[in-house]
Amino acid sequence: MASPKKLSHIVLQTNRRREMIEWYCTVLGAEVLYEAERISFISYDDEHHRVAFLDPGPLAERQPDAAGLNHVAFTFGGLDDLIDNYQRLKGLGIRPHRCVNHGVTTSMYYHDPDNNQVELLVDNFATQIEGKTYMRGRSATDKNPVGVVYDPEELAGRVGAGLRIEELASIN
Repeated sequence: MASPKKLSHIVLQTNRRREMIEWYCTVLGAEVLYEAERISFISYDDEHHRVAFLDPGPLAERQPDAAGLNHVAFTFGGLDDLIDNYQRLKGLGIRPHRCVNHGVTTSMYYHDPDNNQVELLVDNFATQIEGKTYMRGRSATDKNPVGVVYDPEELAGRVGAGLRIEELASIN
């Protein structure tokens, strides 16, 4: 059976298209590649579009207890990049609402202007094989299947003092 080779893009339906474009371009370091009357496309890498924003007309506000997508996640190339981005966003008044070391990743969760949850993360393992091995080794009886909440300021200080990414996998 053939499987997709990657996750290509997400499309967010919104009545706050301009706010959403600005927020995602700021948070992801993206640029607008195309805009029309009701849709815009942005990208932060070599993909022709990673995130699109569609305004189909009046929409109901998203209810916190509604079924649907819980969050979307974006992976940074390294721990320094994640922390640099955290500090840049903090300077702009954009702060994570929750920070969790999941064992396999170190993650910061933000809310976009429509209150969608956006995870910015770094993998805690040097290779994808190590990450998959870690996940396969988890069990339903793990004492903490979600992870350990951390203070992003404390992590930034530890990274500045030389914390290595390999040390993060053993925290959970």
